[in-house]
Amino acid sequence: MVHKLKLEELNRIDVETFKKTEKIPLTIILDNVRSMHNVGAAFRTADAFLIEKIILCGITPQPPHREIHKAALGATESVDWAYEKDINTAINDAKSQNYEIIGIEQTTNSRMITDFTIDKTKKYALILGNEVDGISDEALEHIDTFLEIPQLGTKHSLNVSVCGGIVMWEFAKALK
Repeated sequence: MVHKLKLEELNRIDVETFKKTEKIPLTIILDNVRSMHNVGAAFRTADAFLIEKIILCGITPQPPHREIHKAALGATESVDWAYEKDINTAINDAKSQNYEIIGIEQTTNSRMITDFTIDKTKKYALILGNEVDGISDEALEHIDTFLEIPQLGTKHSLNVSVCGGIVMWEFAKALK
């Protein structure tokens, strides 16, 4: 008979083990993401896929906060994170550590993520932008590649946490 697995049957690792586990070479940069629920969801997804770090920029709220914790369910304790006020400083820091900077944004130069080959020998930093305005205009010229997720319906965008989940999964599959 089929039954839903109980937490103890999932055999998840604890925070201490997570910290010691090798991560995939992927950093997430949240650029002025205003919703604490979206920030929490990014942490929870980063935990699920062994993402190495989240960088919170601009107005993006920082843990600890009850509203972030609601969505993160403790992932703010497992996933490494940092705050950087200026998005371009975060980008330049990532570039100096040999990360390819990928903006998840609909632009005149964006490609569909399905047409992008993820190179297992590279490290990537994915930038997810503000829920209304997307990635900051001042950051656009510093981004190496722009990717977007194919959409077939009438809406022109996805919620940033949903978008982040899709993109993190695509990179996690390819880099693991």
